[in-house]
Amino acid sequence: MDHATRSNEIFVSNDILSAPNEHELKNFGKNTEKEDIFRKGSKTYFNSSRFFPDEYRNDVTIFYSFVRVADDLVDKVPQDADGFYHFMDTYMRSLSGGFSGYSVVDDFVSLMEKKGIEPNLVESFFKAMKMDLTKTRYETMAELCDYMHGSAEVIGLIMRRILDLPKVAEEYASLLGRSMQFLNFVRDVREDNELGRMYLPADSARKFGLNSLRENDVKGKEEDFSSFIKENLDIFFEWDREARKGFRFIPKRLLIPIITAQNMYAWTARKIFRNPMIVFRNKVKPSKGRILLEIFKNWFLWKLHYL
Repeated sequence: MDHATRSNEIFVSNDILSAPNEHELKNFGKNTEKEDIFRKGSKTYFNSSRFFPDEYRNDVTIFYSFVRVADDLVDKVPQDADGFYHFMDTYMRSLSGGFSGYSVVDDFVSLMEKKGIEPNLVESFFKAMKMDLTKTRYETMAELCDYMHGSAEVIGLIMRRILDLPKVAEEYASLLGRSMQFLNFVRDVREDNELGRMYLPADSARKFGLNSLRENDVKGKEEDFSSFIKENLDIFFEWDREARKGFRFIPKRLLIPIITAQNMYAWTARKIFRNPMIVFRNKVKPSKGRILLEIFKNWFLWKLHYL
């Protein structure tokens, strides 16, 4: 899935690392190891999260290490379905009051209790991950949005809890997660082709004469493919604009990492919009230097009370 969670890419990404086996899971005990999972999953999110205040940063790391492990098990080549179901069962045992011995799981369950994170949100996340084990194509936007609810929107909803934001921010947190993952689907066309998946709605692609998004099938239809990609980027830009309206509910000190991550996603979208065929050549993402520059720009604006 890797898209918010692969956040979806609030946020899940589709950068794949080797999924840990059961023995390795038992060794995920130290916070530095959770940070390593987080860092490998998404440099944008990880570097941005460094600017959360201390009292939130550790909780964010615990959360993202949990979703990354699950996400990587279903994105592994070949997929590790047994490992995923074992991970899910371990979570259920820990949730019911049993200590699993897996720090990634136990620490997240403790975080759920601490922050009032509803189990149904995690259930929706696991439902989406199970879809990645069997489903390879989405026909309509409605079908895709059903998937993104569990894989990306709930990431935003859980982050809303972790950051102690007001309930009125839920709609925007959900949309922020969805917008980020949707951009990942555009950015990761080549990678998803290699995994045998097509996330962008097939009925929309057919309007442009595209039955698949594989590079060989797009040859001779470059203009149609570019128009298709731009249409989907317009959807991202619309969702992005709407999600940003929720920034007014976020305390300024917490806004730095969030606005940094979203600005980097917008930068990625603009770069692809200028040349949609680039998705077949490169995985478009900002450099660490660009991310850090954006972070310090936003930090400076915050210090001057302009953010």
